[in-house]
Amino acid sequence: MPYNCDVALLTKTMKYNPDIHNRRSIRLPGYDYSQPGAYFVTICIWQRECLLSEIQDGNILLSNYGEAVNFNWLNLIRVYPHIELDSFVIMPNHIHGIIIIKSQNKNHSLSEIVRCFKTFSARRINQLRSVTGIPVWQRGYYEHIIRNQTGLSKIQEYIINNPYNWESDEIYPSSKQTFSATISQ
Repeated sequence: MPYNCDVALLTKTMKYNPDIHNRRSIRLPGYDYSQPGAYFVTICIWQRECLLSEIQDGNILLSNYGEAVNFNWLNLIRVYPHIELDSFVIMPNHIHGIIIIKSQNKNHSLSEIVRCFKTFSARRINQLRSVTGIPVWQRGYYEHIIRNQTGLSKIQEYIINNPYNWESDEIYPSSKQTFSATISQ
């Protein structure tokens, strides 16, 4: 499905209205997301468009956009030396990853790290698409605080198995889009 620029322009020009734009934070109230710990994040592509990869028999075939995402994810440890990256997967329309904050840095909380990743990867993807200002990622992201080794192991297993479970994923597109059509945009 080709990207509809008219919808993007309408969305960008709409003013915030608290009566219809009721966004509820899923963040744990009072929790300091800059403190050391392991965090599971999921970030979805704008309108869940399948542009990062294709899954064939459980194997991930990255597009050029997926390669840009991979580069920017791995580059996070250069930008934020106080973090480690754990399990990570690039699905067609979203990513899952584990970010481990090793030492506290009040200026570099989880939201700052994710914001940096989204900004730089979106900029590179739009360069590859020869466009500017077109959204790449959905607003926000899902996060989960990993509290113990058992939780970490379960999430690592989920990430590793995600490509094998793609067709039953809740964000699997109902009308499958072809990979080659996405790349040619």
